[in-house]
Amino acid sequence: MTRFATPLFIVLVTILTINTTLSNPAQSAELPNLMIMGEDNDMDAIPRDSRVFRRVLNALAETLNTDGFDVYDETAVSLDNFAQGRSRRMDAELIDIARSITRPPIDVIVMFEIYASAERLDYTTKVRTRLSGRLLDVHSGRRLGNFEVASPRNFRAPVNCNRECILETVGDNARLLARDIGDVLVEKLGDEVDYGTGNQNSYNDDGYGAGKTNDLASRSNMDGCKGRVQDVFLNFQNFSEQEMLDMEDVILAKFSCYVDHRPAVSQGRNHEYAYKTRLHTGKLKRNLVRALEYLGMSGRVRYQGKEFTITKINKRRSRYYNEGSKW
Repeated sequence: MTRFATPLFIVLVTILTINTTLSNPAQSAELPNLMIMGEDNDMDAIPRDSRVFRRVLNALAETLNTDGFDVYDETAVSLDNFAQGRSRRMDAELIDIARSITRPPIDVIVMFEIYASAERLDYTTKVRTRLSGRLLDVHSGRRLGNFEVASPRNFRAPVNCNRECILETVGDNARLLARDIGDVLVEKLGDEVDYGTGNQNSYNDDGYGAGKTNDLASRSNMDGCKGRVQDVFLNFQNFSEQEMLDMEDVILAKFSCYVDHRPAVSQGRNHEYAYKTRLHTGKLKRNLVRALEYLGMSGRVRYQGKEFTITKINKRRSRYYNEGSKW
């Protein structure tokens, strides 16, 4: 190779590398829409119309919002269709409300309870506070984590502390606990959202982190997909068995960020699948429309509440036999 050909070869390789990198961009992650809801059905828990409850809710919302998550106010998004000001609500009511909200659609709810008690002694007042709750995927019902934190044993109030004083003391304590829980929630939700980043630069040749504690599971997903694994339901209507086999082949071969799928219901020409993906739901809808076009099928794709309904439009089959131009 000549002296002038070598630099030219290096430039061509560099250009090809850049083009390859740009042609495979990382898939954008779909951040979950969050809503914080108080589960106060237990009569021993502090009701949601208490000032203590509001301080905890605001502290949780502020921590999650500061870390980049979208947190929606329950009253604001449910004002038109649901009764307001209710307390002592069961978890079934909370989940039903969250599932029914579509503007915006809620993906994950933070359900929490507050317990507090005060023990009056001759020389002091012992105050105890405990926060507990869970993260719940609204549509699939999958638990994303539980949390609980209690106040330190030495948390005290004045010996002559009246009701107003105890409420303020419990509120101060609960707000501090809510900040601790907020940090835990940020880590749990961060693991869900950032899973599968496919960052190989964080590891040495031996597979161990270079001074970092990144999740080793992310090494197995190098397709550039980021985001939490979402449970989506695909309901195919008017599809024969052979047409469903063709559709499954397209999904496995063409759809990016695929994780898993399994049949849930199959009856006649109706087939329902539980589908796991890290793909943005907007792009998943486009992929399903493209799949119908790719297979030469006419159909419609509808979406609501993590459920896609793909309806194939069947055309009338002609059974008349044309023999041509014979007399």
